[in-house]
Amino acid sequence: MIHFVGAGSGAPDLITLRGKTFLEQADVIIYAGSLVNPQLLDYAKEGCEIYNSAKMTLEEVLDVMFVAEKDGKMTVRLHTGDPCLYGAIREQMDVLDEKGIEYDYTPGVSSFCGAASALNLEYTLPDVSQTVIITRMAGRTPVPEKEEIAKLASHGATMVVFLSTGLLEQLSQRLIAGGYAADTPAAIVYKATWEDEKAFVCTVGTLAETAARNHITKTALMIIGDVVTHSHYNRSELYNPAFTTEFREATK
Repeated sequence: MIHFVGAGSGAPDLITLRGKTFLEQADVIIYAGSLVNPQLLDYAKEGCEIYNSAKMTLEEVLDVMFVAEKDGKMTVRLHTGDPCLYGAIREQMDVLDEKGIEYDYTPGVSSFCGAASALNLEYTLPDVSQTVIITRMAGRTPVPEKEEIAKLASHGATMVVFLSTGLLEQLSQRLIAGGYAADTPAAIVYKATWEDEKAFVCTVGTLAETAARNHITKTALMIIGDVVTHSHYNRSELYNPAFTTEFREATK
């Protein structure tokens, strides 16, 4: 059996209980070494075979899985955050489907959730934003033309931008071209929930300057929108005493 497991956003105690159990039981662990906190490997049992996929191709990862299956071993494929976001898991699953090899998938705490915790912010504030757009700048991996940053920015929703720390000048330009003002609140969160986490509040126009001043060159998320400063919003109707719900009557 092969278990795809989300490692969580960084802190080793933010993995799910199910994910931790699989790590403790695994005979083989293949982990995304460039991003997964190596402290998670402390959960591995003695004798567990551990492979760093940062140094491997897809074919090499699959070969390790095939050998483990042949030998009746249990494998954990440990991806950063929640692997449904930029995790490159589908290409592995498709091959396993072709081979008739069983697998399952345990979700994890995404780094975009960890980034919110670093700033104690809520992405969906009433009358500010009720939509979160998760995206990235085009780099070596292209982005569909219909999802170009400026087009997404035209909605004015909260945006969380992955995998773009080295493209912040261009990111600012495309956000402004799409309709965000240069003084729109923004934030850069480096290594959310890790021990060396850093978070910086800035503006759309000062993203690159802020990153350069604080020596942030990779492993960061950018958050765009008025929710970053949460300076104005309406309280939730759910907890409003004048609002009737299925569970209580209005009292005012």
